[in-house]
Amino acid sequence: MEVSTAAVALRTVLLRAHQAAEKSGRLSDQIKVVAVSKTKPVSIIRQVYDAGHRVFGENYVQEIVEKSPQLPDDIEWHFIGNLQSNKVKPLLTAVPNLFMVESVDDEKIANRLDHVVGSIGRKPLKVLVQVNTSGEESKFGVEPSGCVELVKHVKDGCPNLEFSGLMTIGMLDYTSTPENFRTLSNCRNEVCKALGINENQCELSMGMSGDFEQAIEMGSTIVRIGSTIFGAREYPKKTEN
Repeated sequence: MEVSTAAVALRTVLLRAHQAAEKSGRLSDQIKVVAVSKTKPVSIIRQVYDAGHRVFGENYVQEIVEKSPQLPDDIEWHFIGNLQSNKVKPLLTAVPNLFMVESVDDEKIANRLDHVVGSIGRKPLKVLVQVNTSGEESKFGVEPSGCVELVKHVKDGCPNLEFSGLMTIGMLDYTSTPENFRTLSNCRNEVCKALGINENQCELSMGMSGDFEQAIEMGSTIVRIGSTIFGAREYPKKTEN
């Protein structure tokens, strides 16, 4: 995909997101579009930045750690991939403008993030609790039944983290169904009711390239768009060692 094509594609995505918001009776500025730049070079990210976009997401610690120092520091980075405890410190130290980790799915990773944020002295880190809404066996995401308990742990037990909402990937193949979106929305209702949180203070991060309009119509406040902006992923071919 040509570099300038990404800037044009971004504008189309923003327009579609705004239209979906209006269709569901919401303001377009209530929807945040995260441009997911995994496997894409800094040069193309820069083109999207130059088109006025500031919110970017990465799935892999190694990539965000390499890219962020080469890009302006007013970017709002979202980490959206599975995060291992041993990668927390490299992530937080290399990316001072990390805005949010969207993939907190157990107490262990919450505790590790809380500890490292405190030890390096950065401002509290916004986090989303990742929920497995597919009903399929998955390594990632807390079961909906455990959602309130994990959110409560983040709010009460992790002073250096700021609970900001819920996230789901959907099915194991990264597609989503209305049922996935409904499940996440129901989790938000339960969490807000149980913990006395205003629903406006609880983001719903759901919807990707194939289904973000439907997700917005079902209440999403953050959509994560990769290939529709940047083109197909570019995974390096495996080489023999």
